[in-house]
Amino acid sequence: MNSDFQKKADFKIGEIVKHRLFSFRGVIFDVDPEFMNTEEWYASIPADMRPKKDQPFYHLFAESEEGPYIAYVSQQNLLKDDSQEPCLHPQIDVMFNNIGGDYVLKKENIH
Repeated sequence: MNSDFQKKADFKIGEIVKHRLFSFRGVIFDVDPEFMNTEEWYASIPADMRPKKDQPFYHLFAESEEGPYIAYVSQQNLLKDDSQEPCLHPQIDVMFNNIGGDYVLKKENIH
């Protein structure tokens, strides 16, 4: 891919983010430099809301009022979460240490 089309990741692993349009937030546990999910997943997004593929996509341990889940979100749809509230997704403790409110990868999860 031409590097002019690649965008730099604005967020990092362990950062708490929230969705720009929907009411959920989460901790980033992985980043794809561009869209790497299935075409079926992509086609399931309404056309008028479908994000461009040539941007970073983030895997989140997400939480909403309905409970915890895994989310896959484009960079354009994420904002930094400044609420200072911890995330309560049950898988966070498996991958991260909470150090002063910051989520830091456990040594065994660093590749």
